[in-house]
Amino acid sequence: MSKQYNRKEFLKLAALANIALCAPALSFANDFFSKDETLSNKNVDYFKKGDVTYETLRQGFNKRINKYPAIIALCKNTEGVSDAVKYAAANSLAVTIKSGGHCMEGLSCNDGGMVVNLSLLNTIQWLNNSTIKVGPGCTLSQLYDNLLPKGKIIPGGSCGGVGIGGLTLGGGYGLLGRQFGLTCDSLIDVTMVDGKGNICTTANDKELLWACKGGGNGNFGVITEMTFKVHKAPTSLQSMRFKAFNVSAEKAASILEQWFTLSADLPKSCFSAFVLNGKTIYILLTNTDKYSGTALTFIQKLTKLVDKVTRNGPQPISKALKTYYGQKGPVNFKNASAGLYKNYDEIRSFIPDVLAKVISMPRMIYQVNILGGNIQLPDLEATAAFPHRACTYFSELQAYWEDPKKAAGLISNFEIIQKIFSNNGITTQYRNYADINFKNWELSYYGNNYSRLQATKDKYDPQNLIRSEQSVRNT
Repeated sequence: MSKQYNRKEFLKLAALANIALCAPALSFANDFFSKDETLSNKNVDYFKKGDVTYETLRQGFNKRINKYPAIIALCKNTEGVSDAVKYAAANSLAVTIKSGGHCMEGLSCNDGGMVVNLSLLNTIQWLNNSTIKVGPGCTLSQLYDNLLPKGKIIPGGSCGGVGIGGLTLGGGYGLLGRQFGLTCDSLIDVTMVDGKGNICTTANDKELLWACKGGGNGNFGVITEMTFKVHKAPTSLQSMRFKAFNVSAEKAASILEQWFTLSADLPKSCFSAFVLNGKTIYILLTNTDKYSGTALTFIQKLTKLVDKVTRNGPQPISKALKTYYGQKGPVNFKNASAGLYKNYDEIRSFIPDVLAKVISMPRMIYQVNILGGNIQLPDLEATAAFPHRACTYFSELQAYWEDPKKAAGLISNFEIIQKIFSNNGITTQYRNYADINFKNWELSYYGNNYSRLQATKDKYDPQNLIRSEQSVRNT
């Protein structure tokens, strides 16, 4: 029987999470993967196929995707990363990088190369009251558990298991982005091992820092330390949920259009998301302040459009964020960016076709999240490689299944919906929600910044050692 996700399941699987995937496996001879303990040293341990730890380390969050690297380097420090990269270079092994394993298309893993695993690089060091140094393997739940008791926050995502490294290097958005900007906007310094195994910092290269702020995911080096400025955390977060049941494509389009209009005027303290899950519309509104002005107008007008409204009063921010931490264990799913928009007019002509397809296919979800606010501060445009600040909305397409027999049909319909978007000129995409099928992904992810990122690639990884199916190419 087809299963419709209820609110709790939806939040666990989908709500505002940067979640992971990995793709089809290749097989290699067993003797190629025999365990060799002679490679490991005090800074890095190496694992090959046949070792139990290898199986644990190679798996991403998504059970749909399986890849089998020749070797996995579990690094203990920056020196260990340097050792691993030099080993990969000497043995002609392509390098991919895994911090939290939450890449949408498994680009943090590979077949036949080396995966540099950074999960042990998860420390948090307070440099002063407003600055911290963090390892890329630190998860958001670890980070929040450390910062929030001190009344501080970094504007990260919502899924507790996401690593701060991948989130930041691709941009990073979440519930608090409209107040504090993207995650990468709080990044002020990085330490990186380049494609030759050299240890570099952005202290002497501001162009590298620019590139790492939205353009650094597995492209030209392995980030091993990240320094962030922290912000005074809101004391509380409250939320409201609006639901409309058994909607038609026409009604869904009407509500979506009005949501676009109303959400555009929300204060920076608010975040909102529109979700079509089968025949049910779910709209989330969060607020770190009191409801007033345009937030009250949003509530009043939206209430008249839906069938049910649920309100949660203010909760301590640390408790409220845990609501969105999501599921820890791996699941089967496909999730990808479905475009960034400035307004509803960009999708008006074809969105009813998208909504009709989602409604007809259980386990399919179309979601639009509001950006804007301080993400769009003019002064930030030149400081980061993230190229999409002019867009106020970010959308995503999702599909989930338990029965593997359902996968082919869901993925087929997923790709049909993607073609509707691309055929209608929606090609601007968010790198942290990558999809292997995107055409001209270089322009979609990085816009006019791609050639500038290539210059950083040429400087730090001239041999293209650090690469994936969608990594920045050398010139």
